[in-house]
Amino acid sequence: MTEIQLKDPTEDSMDSVKAKACGTKPKLREQRNAKMQNEQYFEKIPKAEQQIPKNTREASEQTTKTKICAGKAKSPPAKARGAKPKVEVQSAVQDTKVAPGKSQDLKRKDMTEEKASTDYILKETLKKMKIKKTDKSKAAEVINTIIRNIINHLKQNTLSFNDVQEPLKTGSYYENLKICNPDEFDVMLPILVDRVKLERFGHDGAFYSVELKRGQKTLERFLENGILSATKMLNEFREEVKKCVKNFTEWRVDKKKKGCPAVTLTTYVQSVPISLDVVLCLMVKSSWPPFTTEGLKIECWLGHKVKQDYKREPYYLVPKYEGKGTVENDGVLNKDVWRVSFSHIEKAILKNHGSKKTCCEQSGENCCRKSCLKLLKHLLHLLKERNSSFDKFCSYHAKTTLLHACCLRTDDNKWRVSDLSDCFQVLLQDFEGYLENGQLCNFFIPSQNLFSGIKVCKGLSDAIREERLNGFPIFREQLKNGN
Repeated sequence: MTEIQLKDPTEDSMDSVKAKACGTKPKLREQRNAKMQNEQYFEKIPKAEQQIPKNTREASEQTTKTKICAGKAKSPPAKARGAKPKVEVQSAVQDTKVAPGKSQDLKRKDMTEEKASTDYILKETLKKMKIKKTDKSKAAEVINTIIRNIINHLKQNTLSFNDVQEPLKTGSYYENLKICNPDEFDVMLPILVDRVKLERFGHDGAFYSVELKRGQKTLERFLENGILSATKMLNEFREEVKKCVKNFTEWRVDKKKKGCPAVTLTTYVQSVPISLDVVLCLMVKSSWPPFTTEGLKIECWLGHKVKQDYKREPYYLVPKYEGKGTVENDGVLNKDVWRVSFSHIEKAILKNHGSKKTCCEQSGENCCRKSCLKLLKHLLHLLKERNSSFDKFCSYHAKTTLLHACCLRTDDNKWRVSDLSDCFQVLLQDFEGYLENGQLCNFFIPSQNLFSGIKVCKGLSDAIREERLNGFPIFREQLKNGN
């Protein structure tokens, strides 16, 4: 007599049926037919769905015993043996083991699965944004060539700009923060001015009128009532760049944009459009303007000595204004003022961003600061594509938010790569808070509100919060579409 386990698919209770190996009696014919029907039922069930008892207790609750002739029953396929059985816990005191991987706290399990899903989405989004090294090198080679030619032209063919200094390469590409394509480059061409007198223009401390002191004869032609006119100087600079670019037919000079300090050039590299912003600027080797005193709060993050080293660096002035150019303040037109720039310091900070000097180096641990910034920039870009009312927001708002966040959470342990999802969501909450209040202070000049004049801050805050609370459907959609 041999036992085999059978389960009636339509009954919860189990019945035991016995049959002898030889000479089965007619009175047992009904039980034998039931057995055959049961076997036929199990043959129809896919192997993966057939449950294998995990232990003797489970077997006693799920099976019946039947004696047959022919010896032992067949073993299940290897794949079926490896399948995890479904276990129903009937009571809290039942002596039944929970299958591996099954959490008893369902709420905690759901949260864990949701976090794992978000982690996956963010990591895959970062992978999609990564730029190929070959694309970077080809684009950089094209940019470097045209910049060298522009500098040579200015030195050899102009009087006003022949003292141009080494180019200052700034922006996301040179900060290793560019996403998706190496298609936008920013290069500042500094004109050294040793001694200047600055007068604040407006109330936020970011804009200044510039008065030259002795020894700047090459720039005297750009003076307006003793003030160095940003508009005059930029217009002539633009004409000189156009003269140079005429010799390179693959490049085109874009139409001038109101209030923009750059001469924008465009070309194609392997059928991909590339834009280059060539920015005229003044390099001032003197103490930073007084409105920067309360800014650059990096003492607890990067250290007091690092801050002092940065403040010994020169600062830059770019020919940029806000609003109408004809607005006058103390006899100075808006279009003739200069905006202070610390792009070189921002680049240095983002390059050496850890509280430990070895952060993100071969000998140290990596952090997720830059990854969080890339994700925020990308999220902002996608939301702007969906809603044109967000156009006034830019990547500089995202960068400033990260700099403030790094000063609030200074320890590298607060930015572990393994905590990417949590760190990114906290950064988003920072950004939402600034948007809710309608105020984001310039990292170097706290008196300047970068959200000044923007009326849709609440709308962007709501859009970001919706993405954050729903696991970033905008990223999921993009990954699904293969973009």
